Amino acid sequence: MSTRLSLIGLGAMGLPMARLLAKRGPITVHNRSRSRAEALAAELPAAGVAQTPAAAAAEVVLTVLPDLPDVRAVLDGPDGLLAGWQRDSIDRPLLVVMGTVSPVELRELASDLASHGVDVVDAPISGGVLGAAAGTLSVFVGGTPEQVELLADVLEPCAGRVTRMGPVGSGATAKLCNQLVVASTVAALSESFALARASGIDASTLADALGSGLAASEVLRQKREHWISESFEPGGTVDYQVKDLRYAKQSADAVGLNMRAAKSVLELFQASKDAGDGGLDHTGVYRQVIRD
Repeated sequence: MSTRLSLIGLGAMGLPMARLLAKRGPITVHNRSRSRAEALAAELPAAGVAQTPAAAAAEVVLTVLPDLPDVRAVLDGPDGLLAGWQRDSIDRPLLVVMGTVSPVELRELASDLASHGVDVVDAPISGGVLGAAAGTLSVFVGGTPEQVELLADVLEPCAGRVTRMGPVGSGATAKLCNQLVVASTVAALSESFALARASGIDASTLADALGSGLAASEVLRQKREHWISESFEPGGTVDYQVKDLRYAKQSADAVGLNMRAAKSVLELFQASKDAGDGGLDHTGVYRQVIRD
């Protein structure tokens, strides 16, 4: 692949993605905490470190950041991406937004950047930390067919499936659909493990039984040990789950849908956040279930 590539955001998902991309070829990385980027570069010489977002300006820039305010923060100012693209005279760069964001705000960002000659594609990812490390992520893309074809090539080392959902904003909406399923499953499994424990059933035995029947899911496969050990070190957090559910509700309101189940799940996760568990893995909502 000859396209100049950068990745901004070396968090729980971005770091394993950058590692796989750097194994294929050159990539520039930037992270607010510089030590993470420098450690990656020491491990894989194909990864170059950009001290500022401007230095990460490239033909394709992947942003693996929590929300759009974080994306805007790396765009603006003398050290931002916009300044870097202008300085390096990069024609029609492609900004790829890979976090779970509001489709409404994503389309606003795309409109704003179009006036600067920057194309925007929304390409949120699903598959969890394990999927990021294994290179099996599912990517929901909002963009033109040509942009999706380019992105499929760019992301080949870290994505098992890249799917065009429609025009810009469609990827963000599809990811919110994904998050509704994930959050509802996490909530249901949390209640199931709470009920089993309260009834004297071993949690590991329950997990094995659920995983062998219709209740089997990727959520259960990846997250079962959290419920079994009642230890909730974060991957995706309760805080992020609340954010995603709020955006899903915003999108549902915009099209006139009253999603009762989603509202109930949001209420549960919001209670968990309010109780101080926002920084836990989203399976930590289990604590709220047993508190209730």
